[in-house]
Amino acid sequence: MSNVAVIGAGAAGLVAAYAAARNGNRVTVFEKNEKCGKKIYITGKGRCNVTHDCTPDEFLANVVNNSKFITGAIYAFSPEDTMKFFEDGGLKLKVERGARVFPVSDKASDVTKCLEKYCLNEGVTFKFYEEVKKINVLNSTVSDIFTTKGQYSFDKVIISTGGLSYPTTGSTGDGYGFAKSVGHNIITPRQALCGVNLRGSWFKSLQGLSLKNVRLTVYNGNKAIKEFFGEMLFTHYGVSGPIVLSASSLINRLDLSAIKLTIDLKPALSPEQLDQRVLRDFEEYKNKSVANCLKQLLPMAMISEVLQRSSIAQDKKVNSVTKTERQSLLTIIKNFDMLVLSLRGLDEAIVTSGGVDVKEINPKTMESKLIKGLFMCGEVLDLDAFTGGFNLQIAFSTGYAAGNSIKE
Repeated sequence: MSNVAVIGAGAAGLVAAYAAARNGNRVTVFEKNEKCGKKIYITGKGRCNVTHDCTPDEFLANVVNNSKFITGAIYAFSPEDTMKFFEDGGLKLKVERGARVFPVSDKASDVTKCLEKYCLNEGVTFKFYEEVKKINVLNSTVSDIFTTKGQYSFDKVIISTGGLSYPTTGSTGDGYGFAKSVGHNIITPRQALCGVNLRGSWFKSLQGLSLKNVRLTVYNGNKAIKEFFGEMLFTHYGVSGPIVLSASSLINRLDLSAIKLTIDLKPALSPEQLDQRVLRDFEEYKNKSVANCLKQLLPMAMISEVLQRSSIAQDKKVNSVTKTERQSLLTIIKNFDMLVLSLRGLDEAIVTSGGVDVKEINPKTMESKLIKGLFMCGEVLDLDAFTGGFNLQIAFSTGYAAGNSIKE
């Protein structure tokens, strides 16, 4: 039997604690907050997008950084395994549009309660309001930990302290400090799944406008690097919403001055089909202004900006619009460009990109290759994925790999 310390009672830590305790180990979880899963409570707008209902291969296609590293962990504890795990624990789940999985209750707190119950049933001890300050290493092996309340001796230590996003939940980068202090390399933490600040001020008039079923293409220079389909939102600073959040994770390590986001406002229509649609509308509204004519095609708030970019006066009569102007209009509707200024701060990011260099971690066990008995899981590692339950699944899978690898 090993004496195991888990630092951090979040998604990864709770699964790690359960898996290690189930293997017959004595497990103690240290949490500086007053309760478990403080970040879980705010995920999915308080509903908690538990995972994504997909195969491991489909899942790995949505991992932005180090998908190869996490392949084994995802196959060992897949989205399907996660869903069964929660259902077996009494938490009813539902699959919503886009294969996103939520609790039937729509309460993130029920996810935490389920995880906590699993741990308590296996005899896990929780120490709340107790912050770990230092991990002691002797002969490249874990020996002790020091907390705000004392010193403890442990055979194994699992770091599951999260990243730097949502610091009010306790994610203040403690794990990076622990890992660095014992010799690990830290890939610079960056914001991921966050809003995007745009250049200019044109978007301010569109604040609050939500676009559904649009295609967002990310360009690095002249090269298209990824397309996203779904919803987005205009804000006072630029753009946000699911497809923008995912795009932010793709560009946070690139030179943002070269990044352009392009919206296809009518992705279901080919350029030829869109032209036919516009021609029909032009025929129907030939004596009206162009602005009035476009009300059937575009959101009201966007018409002015689209026409300005097309170099067509809003009050111009439809019957006087030239073919060249119409082609320009079609181009803008299918290619509405936005230049990126910067990303929103880490304090607004849903997850952190960067963290402990996974080259120094055993992908099967999540054990440090540098320090025997030291394990890391969840957001503290340099692993992140697009929005849709993928990041929580990374936490569950790496937590399971860490805890399950510690045998009695």
